[in-house]
Amino acid sequence: MCGIVGWTDFTRDLSHEHTTLDRMTGTMALRGPDAAGSWLGPHTVLGHRRLSVIDLEGGTQPAVEVTEPHQEPVVLVYSGEVYNFRELRATLKSCGHRFTTRSDTEVVLRSYLEWGAACVDHFNGMFAFAVWDARREELLLARDRIGVKPLYYFAYSGGILFASEPKGIMANPLFHPVVDEESLPVLFNARLALPGETPLRGLREVRPGHVLRFSRSGGHEYSYWRLVSREHHDDLDTTVSTVRELFEDIIDHQLVADVPRSAMMSGGLDSTIMAALANRRLKAAGEGPLHTFAVEFAGDEEDFKPTELRPERDAPYARLAARHLGTVHHNIMLQTADVLAAVPSARRARDLPSLGQFDSSMYLLFQAIRDQSTVALSGEAADEVFGGYPWYHDERLVWRDRFPWIGDAPRLADAFAPDLHRRVRPAEAENDRYLTLKGEVSRLPGEEGLNARMREVMYYNLKGPLAYLLDRKDRMSMAVGLEVRVPYCDHRLVEYVWNVPWDMKNADGRWKSLLRLAFADILPQETLDRPKSGYPGTHDPAYNAEVMRSIDKILSDPLSPLHGVFDSQRVEALTQSGSKTMTWLNSSHLVLPILEVDAWMRAYGVSLA
Repeated sequence: MCGIVGWTDFTRDLSHEHTTLDRMTGTMALRGPDAAGSWLGPHTVLGHRRLSVIDLEGGTQPAVEVTEPHQEPVVLVYSGEVYNFRELRATLKSCGHRFTTRSDTEVVLRSYLEWGAACVDHFNGMFAFAVWDARREELLLARDRIGVKPLYYFAYSGGILFASEPKGIMANPLFHPVVDEESLPVLFNARLALPGETPLRGLREVRPGHVLRFSRSGGHEYSYWRLVSREHHDDLDTTVSTVRELFEDIIDHQLVADVPRSAMMSGGLDSTIMAALANRRLKAAGEGPLHTFAVEFAGDEEDFKPTELRPERDAPYARLAARHLGTVHHNIMLQTADVLAAVPSARRARDLPSLGQFDSSMYLLFQAIRDQSTVALSGEAADEVFGGYPWYHDERLVWRDRFPWIGDAPRLADAFAPDLHRRVRPAEAENDRYLTLKGEVSRLPGEEGLNARMREVMYYNLKGPLAYLLDRKDRMSMAVGLEVRVPYCDHRLVEYVWNVPWDMKNADGRWKSLLRLAFADILPQETLDRPKSGYPGTHDPAYNAEVMRSIDKILSDPLSPLHGVFDSQRVEALTQSGSKTMTWLNSSHLVLPILEVDAWMRAYGVSLA
């Protein structure tokens, strides 16, 4: 895992831009604490920071291949893991390629040399990479199918900047951070962002499953992968066995590393399945038992209040699962003071407005995991792929023609100042994004009723909330030099389950039936029966009071960058409404973005236009 940056400009000579490139590359130091490298050419410069995971001695980047007949270089900077790199190396050897390292970096470079931009079709993994091909005078940017690894860019006349994180682009003086008014709904609810969209003017992400090619004629981004709806012909037994076979193979591939591995395990269905398989594989290889981790908050026994999305505490279930599986388990106990103290570090890792305690607690959890291992498995995406969230099972929300995961919940944008609210029209902005995604759904001819609607519902979650969760996972883990792998994001599994009808996904009448049926023999009954519970947060009244005090100060501060954005009476009405929703932990959780956006705008000098 690594951090990459780069700059292509056909209107100037970049070969002397050492200082700017070093500044951009330096922002990736936490993502790659083990090594740094750079490459400078007349119209492109590339920077890389490395976290060594595979072939610790090889795999140096930027990786360069000088090609005939005119000795033009092809240069790669790459972040992520291609899990099928061993199979691809064998294929490439049969095509005449010779290898000097054991790294997947060299496999990616030689795959490009063999197949060009179509190399992405051959990769199974999480990746973001850039190739400068001097033969074509073309920069190629590519991102994995699900969007596990980030890749941002800023295009301008004659040039383009890119980086694994926005801070890499912000380190170049050509970029100025500005938020336009029409982007405010996304700024305060990042789950509304369409693929590729950010709240900053001109800053984009390469969309998941896309390639961007940039040359003298400009840039062109196109899709190389998307979900396609097809008839599912397997019966239930075959479907269940296929899910198991696929996931076992995925775990096998994602355990490949030359460094210690571990897993996050909350005691829920998804993470316990993942940990059970990983533990078996490591023990069989003589490398076990697996170390597993869960987060716990001091005072939870007294302060915890169940919500629909978080009905129970994780810690007791995690301990039970660990005893059943035989893992070495670590419950990371967090104090409120530590969670608050870690917020600035988590904000810096995020680059965009953070989730406050949800980011900082994950940051601290990953710090603890990093003390034991360099690679950790995580259960992200199982709920989106298999149908685990409660809003998948609430008919009122399913059939409402809007995002089911937000439903009738209060929107923070409803508290905008009246004039701003009239100009921005946040309800229309939300509906526009909903209709845009609805128009993208791959339909199955003849499919109707609940099966057809659930295909839409699952697509919304894959494109909005999942993207945000993966972004958070990447930022908080890479900020401490930890590589987090997400087996449920393997595109083969996503493709297969996408086409399983909803009535089969819900075969036993409970959430995530396919997973429960596929792995019932290896899990404790308590895990099999446990309802979905989201990533936890602290319920400490002192934390909530501190958040509300900070927001009150912001709303009354004429120097705040958010001065005039909110109507304080409307904000108070939101917090006092007592409205219960599936997603918000409490009222301070609902209004927390005010605090985080204010802090972000101040720290990065972001202006509002």
